[in-house]
Amino acid sequence: MAAMKPRTGDGPLEVTKEGRGIVMRVPLEGGGRLVVELNAEEAGNLGDALKAVVS
Repeated sequence: MAAMKPRTGDGPLEVTKEGRGIVMRVPLEGGGRLVVELNAEEAGNLGDALKAVVS
């Protein structure tokens, strides 16, 4: 059986480096958070894509 972790609040957008990966936690409308693990290349591509949309 998987370990049960307490559910935390929505909280802010968080990005942390965990081991070799980068973990991004994005708050969702309606509660909860989307958790995505990326490698350095994927994180760079995501950053470039976001910059292109915002500019």
